[in-house]
Amino acid sequence: MHIRPLYAGWHAGQWRMPSSIASPCSLGRAPALPVAASRAHAPTGVAGMALAAALALALAGCASAPSPTPTPAAKPVAAATPPTASPTTAATPPQASPDADHTAGFAQWLSSFSAQALEAGIRPATVRDVLGKAQWLPRVVELDRAQPEFTRTPWAYLDSAVSPQRIAQGQAQLAAHSTALQAAAARYGVPASVITAIWGMESNYGSNFGTFRTVDALATLAYEGRRRAWAQTELLAALRIIDQGDIAADRMIGSWAGAMGHTQFLPSVFLAYAVDADGDGHRDIWGSVPDVTASTAHFLARSGWKSGEPWGAEVQLPPTFDHARADPAVRQTTAQWESEEVRSIDGAPLPDLAGASIVTPAGARGPAFLVGNNFRTILRYNNSVNYALGVALLARQIDGGGPVATPWPRDIEPLSRAQLQALQEALNRKGFAAGTPDGVMGPATRAGLRGYQRSLGTVADGYPTLELLQKLQAP
Repeated sequence: MHIRPLYAGWHAGQWRMPSSIASPCSLGRAPALPVAASRAHAPTGVAGMALAAALALALAGCASAPSPTPTPAAKPVAAATPPTASPTTAATPPQASPDADHTAGFAQWLSSFSAQALEAGIRPATVRDVLGKAQWLPRVVELDRAQPEFTRTPWAYLDSAVSPQRIAQGQAQLAAHSTALQAAAARYGVPASVITAIWGMESNYGSNFGTFRTVDALATLAYEGRRRAWAQTELLAALRIIDQGDIAADRMIGSWAGAMGHTQFLPSVFLAYAVDADGDGHRDIWGSVPDVTASTAHFLARSGWKSGEPWGAEVQLPPTFDHARADPAVRQTTAQWESEEVRSIDGAPLPDLAGASIVTPAGARGPAFLVGNNFRTILRYNNSVNYALGVALLARQIDGGGPVATPWPRDIEPLSRAQLQALQEALNRKGFAAGTPDGVMGPATRAGLRGYQRSLGTVADGYPTLELLQKLQAP
């Protein structure tokens, strides 16, 4: 659940979950520190001196203030808004180059952000002992700015995401952790196979959930500047998790983008949805399978999962189908699609869905799927049609179902980002609005391409090919 390359033109949304804000003057009787913070050493060097000064200034006004007894922190409510970077307190350095020396600049930013963390209610000891030890990681900046040269085709993505090995591993994990998975399924109404599939997609069942310290990664992104406001919000959430004692700072490990644990929750999502299912007093998505499975199911349930309703089905479209209507924004009942001669691929009845859409990830030549509410709920986890399809197909095959029946058009070569940008530029020149040329296949580009295809009298499926690019560029 983190920001990742876009495979189907869907832009990943930012997770924005709430945390309470408190004045640093209300911290006089703060509860005991988490184990990791109580064992940490005071920061040293330039960063440590800057942080010490910031802490002294921030707490100076509290000397004569009363020390009220704090109330326990409430679990966040999903609809609330998290603390965001204050323009008056947060440092705003220019975007940082990963190969430059940022020792002084990062230390200065840490000092400024430390005051902001205190204002947000993070305890001074956590600010000093956790945030104060944050490290600048040039590799995080490199990964954040890296762009793949080629876009991945849906079939290449799914070949990896729903490989025979991953299916077999998923079946083994479902059997090994049946008690935890079935308990999560019963509690939240999300099938155990779907929870297992997300686990497999996000971290390959826990074998690879990242090696970056989350505080370091998010501090680097917050200082670096390209997505400063988002990273500062997530960094505050990470500090709050440590503050609450759910995980020690040195065990808070994840991806370079700040996603954590077995199913890659961002810190703000953890605060809103993580569950202590094993009853040990900690929400541990790093080491407790019951907590991992329950937290994942809880997120899906709160995001709109409808118990007992399938995600969708592979379908066969009629020869006269208007492929411009194969769009997640076009929704109608299954009965309405059936009236247009949309049929299941295997002759079975179509699932009864109230707001169903047709998606064709590879255009008119590839498979088509009728998808409903629960498919869109998976998109809340990662806003990529290919990702949601990967989860759905992996879950189906973990349950013993079959693969996609319609062949993928594997003879179509993927366009590079430069070629996609050239296609966008050519569409704009010819009057088919494709949005800002950026090499990313989004809704505007797809709409412009469909318009151009209609002008040619061909099927308007909006799928980019080298042949279409060559026609657009022809004099």
